[in-house]
Amino acid sequence: MNTVPKINDANLDEHLKEQTGWKAHWDLLLALAILIVLLVLEYGFQIKLPNIPLLIINLIAYFLAGRKVLELAFRKSTRGDFFNEFVLMSVATIGAFVIGEYEEGVAVMVFYQIGEWFQDAAVNRAKRSIKALLDIRPDAVTVIRNGSSNVVDPSQVEIGETIHIKPGEKVALDGELLSDSASFNTAALTGESKPDTKYKGEQVYAGMINLTTVAELKIVALFKDSKLSRILEMVQDATARKSQTQLFISRFAKVYTPIVFLLALALCIVPYFFLADYNFQTWFYRSLVFLVISCPCALVVSIPLGYFGGIGLASRNGILFKGGNYLDVMTKINSVIMDKTGTLTKGVFKVQKIEPNDIDKEEFIRLTAALEKNSTHPIAKAITDYAGKINAQVNDIEEIAGHGLKGNVDGKEMLAGNLKLLRKFNIPYPQELEKIVDTIVITAINNKYAGYITISDEIKEDASQAIKDMHALNIQTVMLSGDKQAVVDDVAKKIGIDNAYGDLLPEGKVEKVQEIKNQGKHIAFVGDGVNDAPVVALADAGIAMGGLGSDATIETADIVIQNDQPSKIVAAIRIGKITRNIVWQNIILAMAVKIIVLALGAGGVATLWEAVIADVGVALLAILNAIRIQRIKIN
Repeated sequence: MNTVPKINDANLDEHLKEQTGWKAHWDLLLALAILIVLLVLEYGFQIKLPNIPLLIINLIAYFLAGRKVLELAFRKSTRGDFFNEFVLMSVATIGAFVIGEYEEGVAVMVFYQIGEWFQDAAVNRAKRSIKALLDIRPDAVTVIRNGSSNVVDPSQVEIGETIHIKPGEKVALDGELLSDSASFNTAALTGESKPDTKYKGEQVYAGMINLTTVAELKIVALFKDSKLSRILEMVQDATARKSQTQLFISRFAKVYTPIVFLLALALCIVPYFFLADYNFQTWFYRSLVFLVISCPCALVVSIPLGYFGGIGLASRNGILFKGGNYLDVMTKINSVIMDKTGTLTKGVFKVQKIEPNDIDKEEFIRLTAALEKNSTHPIAKAITDYAGKINAQVNDIEEIAGHGLKGNVDGKEMLAGNLKLLRKFNIPYPQELEKIVDTIVITAINNKYAGYITISDEIKEDASQAIKDMHALNIQTVMLSGDKQAVVDDVAKKIGIDNAYGDLLPEGKVEKVQEIKNQGKHIAFVGDGVNDAPVVALADAGIAMGGLGSDATIETADIVIQNDQPSKIVAAIRIGKITRNIVWQNIILAMAVKIIVLALGAGGVATLWEAVIADVGVALLAILNAIRIQRIKIN
């Protein structure tokens, strides 16, 4: 038999939420059995036990069912906390015994505890589903040391070591693929189950599952710093960040419960001064009914459960909300501002055209690639990939944000970047470069224009549909980019963006976001680069593209999209709205039923039986409605 751990004052409220299996509730089930037998004897066979034996049997059932509640009520009361659901239930049920309604007192406690059981089971299920969704890190990993295979704990593997991953095995740490190629299931990270083939030198992340051949991985991050560990930490932190609705209900319950106690007391005492035939037992009973139905547990439990469900639903779709509060924020968004490269386009660039000026083409590429090798930007990577192996002496590198790079290559002063870079250093260039639509990298050598390279990027497959879906939700779409206006306008026209602004430096993006925000818009900004971090922080909801995204942007963001699909922006908005709707359905249902039964109880129409059935019934309906979030499919 499972035992219930000893509790202390720090975790009183969690005491009833420790175990949900039937073995942990044998006392409650026994109390229910006793109650059923007594009711069958009395109402089925018309057998009424003598008062003393009947009281003793009911007291046994009552303490079996209510021992934990009574203990919590006593401990909280000794700490000065009189207005809570445990004290409320204790007063109501003890009062029922005082006026001789033994079975009703037992029934209130039994059904209250059954409701708590179901509530705890539902909350634990929601928490487990979130944790199980992401906490799939293996307990062991095969690392190659001194030429032999060693099975060790992943936390013991150092950066730079090599590990083996067998087919069907989960990747435990982030690394660079040493094998020629391997296919992985990335569902745990992206929500997409289709295989993703990685090639030598590409990044493989913890949480992926190797599908085909044995793969070798060079570790690039410690176990605690892996992408999956950070995702898990984000989700665990998310459940602790309460939404405005949750905070409101918590504050409401603190005010609501003492008011209910005072109203119940008034219901018992005030009629004495106005009714000639006042009967204390009658009005005391009505006040007990009032106390039972007023218990706020349906609200207090079902609302957090709704937000757990929303976070879990988002996680299964490759979207990580860093708190329930951001689910609320997404319901208010009416303007989505997006970066271009890596957000709406794939960020996988290829060299299309090379036009040197008064310099050999091979030398032009060698010098430009040598400088660009010092940048992590996707455009720079496209040039260095095209150039292949580079031999050059490079020093005095300076990255000029929003412009490009400056440095010394083989003794030559070089610039490589956009047109703004050449304007900044007053270097003349052919005016026809202004008309080129493709992304362009312009090079200057020793303060003289030396040529240009055009780079093409590919628009993501779902970008156009994502924009259409946003428009269907009456959401304004805006694109900001450091690329020149001609390139930005071309992409915007192809996918249907409302407004597009190019030639923006990082501070220009901040100014533009602030300008739109000053128009009264609720803004979500979606980006992936380091220079997007300031605007991600400024927006009402900062969204990071987590696959290609920089660590700085992911850390700053409120929401992370793991598979980099623009369509997930719409999914995040829909999940926020679904969660809000279900939470408010529960609030309205609970309050409406409570008001009706409170009125009936005060008027003497409802008994303790109706009160407890209504209270537990509403709680269960609210819980079932909240659980429904976890089964909804998002297109």
